[in-house]
Amino acid sequence: MKVKLFLACAFFLVFSGIINAQQTKTISGIVTDENQVPLPGAEVKVIGKSIFSITDFDGNFTLEDVAVGDKFRVTFLGFSSQEAEITNQDTYNISLQEDPGQLDEVVVVGYGTQKKRDLTGSIVSISSEEIEKTPTSNVMQSLQGKVPGVQIVSAGSPGDSPTVRIRGLGTYNTGSGASNVLYVVDGAFYDDIDFLNTKDIKSINVLKDASSAAIYGVRAANGVVIIETKSGRINQKPQFEYEGYTGIQKAQNVVKMANAEQFVTMVQESGSQAEQQYILNAMQRYGRSRVNPNIPDVNTDWYDEILRGGIMQSHSIGVSGGGEEVAYALGANYFSQEGILDMKNEYERFNIRSKMDVDLSDRFRTGVNAVFSNATQYTPENGAWFKAYFAVPIMPVIDSMNTAATPNRYSNAQNLGYRGTQNPFTDLNYNNNRIKVRKLLANLFFEGDLIEDKLTFKTSYSHNYSAFEERYVNLPYTLGNNFERISSITRAQNNFSNQYWDNTLTYNDEFGDHDITLLAGHSYRDEAGSFFRATGQEIRGVRFDSSWYLDFANPQSFADNVGENISRIYGLSFFGRLAYDYKDKFLAYGTLRYERSSKFTKDPWGLFPSVGLGWVVSEEDFMEKVDFISFLKLRASYGQLGNDNVVASSGQNTINNVFTAFGEQAYNGFTSTSVFTDNTWERVEEKNFGLDANMLDDRLNLTADYYIRDTKDAIMPITIPVINVVLQQNAGTIRNQGLELSAQWSDNLSEDFSYNIGANFATVHNEITKINNKEGFINGGTAEFRQISRIGDPLLAFYGYEVEGVYQNQAQVDADPYAANQPEANLMPGDLIYKDQNGDGFINADDRVILGSFLPDFTYGGNLGFNYKAVDFSMSFYGQVGNKILNRKRGEIIFTQDTNMDADLAINRWHGEGTSNSYPSSAGLRKLWNQQLSDFWVEDGDFFRIQNIQVGYTIKNDNLPTTRLYLTAERPFTFFDYNGFDPEVNNGVDRQTYPVPSIYTVGINVKI
Repeated sequence: MKVKLFLACAFFLVFSGIINAQQTKTISGIVTDENQVPLPGAEVKVIGKSIFSITDFDGNFTLEDVAVGDKFRVTFLGFSSQEAEITNQDTYNISLQEDPGQLDEVVVVGYGTQKKRDLTGSIVSISSEEIEKTPTSNVMQSLQGKVPGVQIVSAGSPGDSPTVRIRGLGTYNTGSGASNVLYVVDGAFYDDIDFLNTKDIKSINVLKDASSAAIYGVRAANGVVIIETKSGRINQKPQFEYEGYTGIQKAQNVVKMANAEQFVTMVQESGSQAEQQYILNAMQRYGRSRVNPNIPDVNTDWYDEILRGGIMQSHSIGVSGGGEEVAYALGANYFSQEGILDMKNEYERFNIRSKMDVDLSDRFRTGVNAVFSNATQYTPENGAWFKAYFAVPIMPVIDSMNTAATPNRYSNAQNLGYRGTQNPFTDLNYNNNRIKVRKLLANLFFEGDLIEDKLTFKTSYSHNYSAFEERYVNLPYTLGNNFERISSITRAQNNFSNQYWDNTLTYNDEFGDHDITLLAGHSYRDEAGSFFRATGQEIRGVRFDSSWYLDFANPQSFADNVGENISRIYGLSFFGRLAYDYKDKFLAYGTLRYERSSKFTKDPWGLFPSVGLGWVVSEEDFMEKVDFISFLKLRASYGQLGNDNVVASSGQNTINNVFTAFGEQAYNGFTSTSVFTDNTWERVEEKNFGLDANMLDDRLNLTADYYIRDTKDAIMPITIPVINVVLQQNAGTIRNQGLELSAQWSDNLSEDFSYNIGANFATVHNEITKINNKEGFINGGTAEFRQISRIGDPLLAFYGYEVEGVYQNQAQVDADPYAANQPEANLMPGDLIYKDQNGDGFINADDRVILGSFLPDFTYGGNLGFNYKAVDFSMSFYGQVGNKILNRKRGEIIFTQDTNMDADLAINRWHGEGTSNSYPSSAGLRKLWNQQLSDFWVEDGDFFRIQNIQVGYTIKNDNLPTTRLYLTAERPFTFFDYNGFDPEVNNGVDRQTYPVPSIYTVGINVKI
């Protein structure tokens, strides 16, 4: 009986195995795009089971233990997902279609990812293809004109980073780092990304609204830029890629200065006998012109003398791939850039990057990302720009008669009688400014599925170590006329060690029509810095760079010229997030971050909440018949952010000498006053309302946002009455509000031809709504070039007189009541006419008004491109309107009048009745009345620029690697009216701004 029972059981088990074997099988296939190009790295997953595969380099996949009737889904970034049912066949060819709207695209957000269609905040994604078109040392430059609401102000000097403003300016102390954007690279935090190579980047996501950025707490007040670098893929064959380009930079729109004849004419018209004598001195020293004997035989174009063409080149090589458990990406880049200023002015950087992800098992993963960057920057002597503007054209670069000048016989304007030396070549050739920057950046993570496909724990540690070695050498020289400069050297060593440790627990679940994601996390930061600086003079053997060390300086010269300090900031935070989706129709999103900063002692903890709601209108039944709209979403959000990149406290002890009398006895004494503030973080509150739409078979994508962003408790300089001490206090509110629009159209007209066109537009209205002081305003700038921050007006607006015209004749002057009321002005024909704002018959400080802001009223950008067979073409443009620029280099005639001026002034000056109603006369330019800050000195900064043009040709041959050749023109044309090199001026004050050059390159990309 037992034997029979055993045989029956054995037969049952064998039969069951046979039946089961018949029900499951192994299938394989290939995943391609619509052009039959294999897609490596696509995910193929059986729906409802934990069976999946990742396509290899050739797009192949294999699924084991699947049964007839199972369904599998194929997904790949940038393409519409596709499902297929398993039948009796064993091979499957899956062709994915591009998804222009990319609604299923996974977007990197704070401490996680979300589908693009599920976003309730304002997040913009930029692909690597767009980033790589721009030849630049800094990745952020490539975003200019591409993201509405993001203003990128270019930097012209090699190695300098552009200024990035997201949705206006919300802090007063712009130069202290308080306005810095937060960069998150593969989960690690940075203040600058000058170490990144554009070829290493997979995507950039800009978190513009407070709701999207709030989970990052006090680091995110000025917006967040999340960067994901390129990775290898599991089961991917090694793929090698080289890209290199080289080209030349050229100064564009060079300012035309008055030539010798124009300069002499203006001097003669000025009536200045002293300056007329300087011209005679020049003719005696250099001779008279044979063309016009009334001017010296010298006509120097100083800008032409100091400018040069600068070479730029970049070479990148990388390899990526993966096996069954490891994915890797390795890359190296060499970048060099010469400046357009003719001196030791250049930038050189070498980067090495590695990224590795390891599947320890089906449920546990780990990875490491490391970057080493070694850069050397020779910074310019920007005073040369200033001198080149003012240097008179009747003086040569080299003066052979200036025998007292050593080591080169550079000319000296003092030898002609002028007050300053003026020659910019002493700045160019007798200074050597070097900064060495070494950065080692590492990020390590471990991730595990505690409950498969539901609960995941992740811990990550990142360390950013940066060392800045600075050396500034002033070489000795003489220039005649008793002018001598002794040698000096300044050395500085600044080291930064920033550590971050993040832990998150993420729960994902789907039940019925509900999709929920919960995240809880903890973060710790430790940011330390050490600073050393010393200056010495009289360097022994200074002509040899081997002597450019402090040991070779005179030991007696170090007194009060040595300083050393340290800083350290700790931060601790707890945060959480909820993302909820009901029927792919109703969306809810909320975050909460509780943060502590060691910077603040009075109130170290801050709570920063956010909430977002979304309604996918296109999922409603009443939208079924609206065929031209495929996707429509309305969204709204609110969030709070903190900013701890501000001074923690401010104050001082004040001691005053007091003289008084008691009875008939005189006494002398002192009073001591201590005034200090105990600041806390600036707090940003923002409301955002948005719309996303895809129309006309997803060929047209529209996005619109309206926001109101208030920075409360803004740190501002407040003057304490009586003792007249300025303290930095939480004392104001700054509002930025605006509208952002973006439209993109793309279409395939045939298998060989596709095209795209897009445009974006953004407004920003900056306004101070609150200042906690009696006056209701704060003065900025200088007394001669006043800026003001006033309730109801923009931050640091230009403040001066409004010009109504120019006095044309003496009768007009005599008929003006201001001339009679203010005889000390000595008004004459050719002087400016100011508007009497209050109508009291006087022109004084009460008549000053807001002349404009350096922040634009709106910015715009656009792009167009096409692909025809192997040829590709793209062009982008960018512009801004409404910003003002203080032409301070022109306005500094208030300090010294015996200098040159630009040709625009010389040509358009008033020199007789009817010749000009907007420019003063040459004599008027030398009068204090006309030198006061007015809208004559504050000019429009509007511009339109062709940002980038690129033409490429791709060679595809089975016997050759895929090769693309391309030509690029960066900033080839800029159109503007401002009297300067470029209307991109960071803070709106143009004194010695480094011009932003045009760049022309030729490049090659090879993939194997």
